Amino acid sequence: MAVPPAQAAPISAQASAPQPKPVVPAPIATGELKAVPLYRQDELLNWIEQGRHLTQVKQDRCQLTQDIEARASVMKIPAYQFLWGDMLAWGVCIKPDAEIGVQYMWEAANQGLAPALEQLGRYYWKGILVQKDLVRAETLMREAASLGFLRAQIEWVEMLLQGMGSPLDYEEAYHWLHGAVIGDKATHQKAASLLSRLGNRMPANAIARAKAMR
Repeated sequence: MAVPPAQAAPISAQASAPQPKPVVPAPIATGELKAVPLYRQDELLNWIEQGRHLTQVKQDRCQLTQDIEARASVMKIPAYQFLWGDMLAWGVCIKPDAEIGVQYMWEAANQGLAPALEQLGRYYWKGILVQKDLVRAETLMREAASLGFLRAQIEWVEMLLQGMGSPLDYEEAYHWLHGAVIGDKATHQKAASLLSRLGNRMPANAIARAKAMR
């Protein structure tokens, strides 16, 4: 399971860490405004997996900002922790606070939310908002991939092809991506290309085992 960054104590133990402050939603443009119902858990998770969650908040004209904060900070719902963390990190509907935003992402990751694990893994891999840490990136991305999150499975193979991880990870990573159901044609082709490249580094019997695994 993911753990918070090494430069800070676990989030649950950060008694002195800065805490989110109540926020006031951004001003809403004048004109007809219909009330937006609170997002259902399933639809929010779907938006997160598609990378559409911040766009949806903007489209809803920031009406649910305080509700999202409450479900993240008080109810501690992982999907809302991730959403609120992303809103803070990138200043969507509120004043940006990347430090607190990343903390909320970690809280969601520590509850096993695959998109949070993947995003933090990508941030540590690319050095986005945080300093590059390839060891932490590998741990986070592999865990997200193991949970069946397609984006993480693709990125984990990409990381392996770049020399990260270990050859001992190849068979498992091949199995995860080979078994993924991918409806998007472009993504399917990308996965096929990655599997071909990874397979070139594996003996034939390892590929056969990966394909036969359940």
